[in-house]
Amino acid sequence: LSAGRVQSVAVRLIVEREEERRRFNTAVYWDLEARMKGEGREFVATLARINDRRIASGKDFDPANGQLKNTSVRLLDEAAATAFVTAVRANTPWTVTAVEQKPGVERPAPPFTTSTLTQEASRKLGFSTERTMQAAQRLFQDGHISYHRTDSTTLSEKALAESAGAIRSLFGDDYYNGPRRYATKVKNAQEAHEAIRPASFSSTPSSLDGVLDRDDLRLYELIWKRTMACQMNDAQVRQESATITAADAEFRATGQVVEFPGFFRAYVEGSDDPEAAL
Repeated sequence: LSAGRVQSVAVRLIVEREEERRRFNTAVYWDLEARMKGEGREFVATLARINDRRIASGKDFDPANGQLKNTSVRLLDEAAATAFVTAVRANTPWTVTAVEQKPGVERPAPPFTTSTLTQEASRKLGFSTERTMQAAQRLFQDGHISYHRTDSTTLSEKALAESAGAIRSLFGDDYYNGPRRYATKVKNAQEAHEAIRPASFSSTPSSLDGVLDRDDLRLYELIWKRTMACQMNDAQVRQESATITAADAEFRATGQVVEFPGFFRAYVEGSDDPEAAL
């Protein structure tokens, strides 16, 4: 609202960014997606190569001047992409030429700080920063969460012990393998308080339904699930990729299968539908 003594510095940054924007040249590239069906399921594969030449994507362009940095890639324009669609449709059947599988691990995100709480509440709940902080203030005042203005990702020993009991009770021993401790990566972080967490892990969101108003309950559920998940075991996944060949082109399809859900049972960061993610 007021720049004060840093006004000239702020204006300088804005001017430099505006000069960068004016120097920028736009560039156009096209890619192709094929919608396929196999074993009763539909999936999408993306054009990866033509005649062993990789198809250009956004990362192949210089952001300053819009020029193609890597001349060995194949740049598709609209005309070439349209013509290629006609060609590959005529070359059937397509063949699955390679399938690769490898194990992977997904680790839970740390508990909420003020910054990550407002970001996730915006993404998942559509809350503005003000709306999030007002709900958090009410939850804190009523004794449902710890202090909500913090940069720390640390949990107290009491919270670690309570979350362990709650995880074992709700999900079983397979989902807990010992406490996780997170280091705060923010420089000059204000760590006088611990991370944002439920005051009591036995107070599940369902037990507070009808006690809290809608905004407060939705935010509490977000905090409760995130804190539970941060102490649960990793999710074990199997990553898969398939190469489908059509004439001189290679399409790639990728995905993953969840073999052990781990913390996904409680919370999937950035996902509005954890069950669908599973």
